[in-house]
Amino acid sequence: MASPPFREISLPPLQAFYVLVHIISRPQHMGVFYLYGQAYNSCIGEVNKMAYFEKRGEKWYFTISLGRDPVTGKLKQLRRVGGKTKKEAQAAATALEHELAQGTFVKETEMTFGVFAQDWLQQHYKGVKIGTKRVREKEIKLLNIYFENAKLKDITKKAYQEALDDLMVRPREMKKETVNGYAYTTVSGVHGTARMIFSKAKEFDMIKIDPTEFAKVTRPQKTVEELESEDEIPKYLEKEELSLFLRTARDHGYDLDYTMFLMLAYSGMRVGEMVVLKWSDIDFDRGTVKITKTYYNPLNNAVKFTLVPPKTKSSKREIDLEPIVLDELIKHRAQQRIFRMAMRDRYFDEDFIFTMTGKHPGYPIFVKTVQNHMTRLLKLAELNTALTPHSLRHTHTSLLAEAGAGLEEIMERLGHKNDDITKSVYLHVTKDRKKEASRKFGQLMNNITS
Repeated sequence: MASPPFREISLPPLQAFYVLVHIISRPQHMGVFYLYGQAYNSCIGEVNKMAYFEKRGEKWYFTISLGRDPVTGKLKQLRRVGGKTKKEAQAAATALEHELAQGTFVKETEMTFGVFAQDWLQQHYKGVKIGTKRVREKEIKLLNIYFENAKLKDITKKAYQEALDDLMVRPREMKKETVNGYAYTTVSGVHGTARMIFSKAKEFDMIKIDPTEFAKVTRPQKTVEELESEDEIPKYLEKEELSLFLRTARDHGYDLDYTMFLMLAYSGMRVGEMVVLKWSDIDFDRGTVKITKTYYNPLNNAVKFTLVPPKTKSSKREIDLEPIVLDELIKHRAQQRIFRMAMRDRYFDEDFIFTMTGKHPGYPIFVKTVQNHMTRLLKLAELNTALTPHSLRHTHTSLLAEAGAGLEEIMERLGHKNDDITKSVYLHVTKDRKKEASRKFGQLMNNITS
């Protein structure tokens, strides 16, 4: 059957514009090209009525009226570069009219990444933990190396991916020496922060395209040495070594040493949690201690510390204490009362248990001081001086596992919801027990089948 002949039709300009949109989005209808031409010409005519075109230098510009502002009543206009010819400018104006008609138009901001990132940080991290905000500040500082003065809208996917790749090899200072590349976890954190920043910019219609959308942080290939050491567990003290360490603290330690390290070893708490413990956190009748806060003092200024919430929600907990720890705390409280009375004019009386006694009496002891005292005692006891107060948490884990405590119970006591290091220590300590269980099962089956 022969196709009916085309006939020329006349459409109102706005209707012609929507016909054009319909045909462009459905190529299979392009056969009606005569209608398309009519629609296109009508649409261009409409844009010509709504847009103002001018040539400046080598380029054509167009200005489109957006109507009047409902609040101020002032006429709003949008000016754009259209192209090298008037025809290109007309096509660009048509495309922009389409976005306006469909409600997909985004007026991209001229704001720079550095300014927006700082504003995002202040708004997004109001009232959160200082430590968390400080981490985001460091990650933004690394992003600013590449994008601080770049406009948000001008940051491309390619430029962003290249920035991530460069961070993996960029020279940096670490422990007074230069090393190449930031750690995979550091770059992943930077990427996570960037994704939140650009996502917020897109949510506010400040950019059209999120440059982080398909970006990836490439995990570096591990060396043979790294693969061989993957199964290594963190260092900790065996039961006999802990006994020696605590005896050394009791007999040769400075004031507070024995009480502090007894508390850490028998409770498994973090050193930052211990240094800000208050007497009100101890329930001597029930034999428990409450963990509700931790120490934050990045500048190591004795009087300018901050009490912040624990590391995670599960870190807020109550721990049962052994009588030996409670007895030492009672002795220490009696001695502290005598000292506080002697220094009552200068003493910072905020109920802290482990406090300074020199220039700033009553203020919480530095975390670094605990580390220094531990290193001294390890050296005196001829034990591994690379161990830290955190190693006593791993020690506590190992001894609980050896005593038969379950992993979930240990996690709860340590204030973990999930922790791979704790799991590795637990599995290492309990593997012999599992072998024994398997051996007993084998003996049982032999008796059954014999």
